[in-house]
Amino acid sequence: MPTTKLNITFLPPSRIAWEPEDISLFRDIMLTNPEFRDQVALHFPEADEIDSAIVDADVLVCGYVQDEELRRAVNLKWIAFWSAGLDGKLKPEMLQRGLTFTSASGVHGPNIADHVLMLMLMFTRRMEYFFRAQQQVSWARTPKNPEPGELAGKTLGIVGYGRIGEPLCQRAQACGMRVIATKRDPQQTYGTVKPDRLLPSDELYTLLAESDHLCIAVPYTPATHHIIDQPALNVMKPGSYLYNVARGKVVDEAAMVRALQSGQLAGAGLDVFETEPLSPDSVLWQMENVLITPHVSGMTPQYFARFAPILAENIGRWLRNEQLVNQFDPARGY
Repeated sequence: MPTTKLNITFLPPSRIAWEPEDISLFRDIMLTNPEFRDQVALHFPEADEIDSAIVDADVLVCGYVQDEELRRAVNLKWIAFWSAGLDGKLKPEMLQRGLTFTSASGVHGPNIADHVLMLMLMFTRRMEYFFRAQQQVSWARTPKNPEPGELAGKTLGIVGYGRIGEPLCQRAQACGMRVIATKRDPQQTYGTVKPDRLLPSDELYTLLAESDHLCIAVPYTPATHHIIDQPALNVMKPGSYLYNVARGKVVDEAAMVRALQSGQLAGAGLDVFETEPLSPDSVLWQMENVLITPHVSGMTPQYFARFAPILAENIGRWLRNEQLVNQFDPARGY
């Protein structure tokens, strides 16, 4: 056990100030744990206290770290990011220092699954058509190609069966859908929800050929850059739907636009894009078979309530010198 307290500094969002309820949430879950008694010190600095607090920090809990903050953090050992994805977060200086990094993977699962289900239902029941009709004050009851349908009996393919894929699978199966998924390590699961078929990542094209609806939920790494490219889109069922809640660069956007224009894809529900914010000049804004949300599928009022237990678990593991949950693996890239 450490002879001095582990100094944990929580950097406020936007570097302004923490909300009192968020401070209480973290304090309650940490300071009521007898394992942490006399072992940890929690710091929630105000904006004018951040510089001095960082100097003494063993652990930074944050959404990002600025260059000057990193230089001041001379005692830093571990950065606990509250974001689920670490792409773009880890700078060369951080890696060179041999720091430990963890993510908040898992906090987004239920709400992103809800978001994808919403998009699937909107296309299936042709809400994109009826919403335009409402805007035009038009009693248009007969959309064609396709008509309003049902999810039951359709196949959902999930690329990346992790903490988003599992709750999405649960929701899709409740709607009567068949679910197939790919996973880097099919032996690793986080819950008890099982797809109807689980494939290794190298069988992506098998999944694509069977899917009526396709959800992309993989981390962004060099290995997943443009995994949905023109050849992959060509394998998909004509008239299928694509949903991307991962990272924009996982999909070749230009190839996707061509597939939407040709009808190979009947529609796309997109929360992420290769360049964000999406340019006003992007053709995607004007496409009637595209539903756009501005990278908001991860938003939820339960964010820190789900993150706090993950952080508490990891603090306990750190004190016991055990492997951390969601620890960054350079070999995997996430």
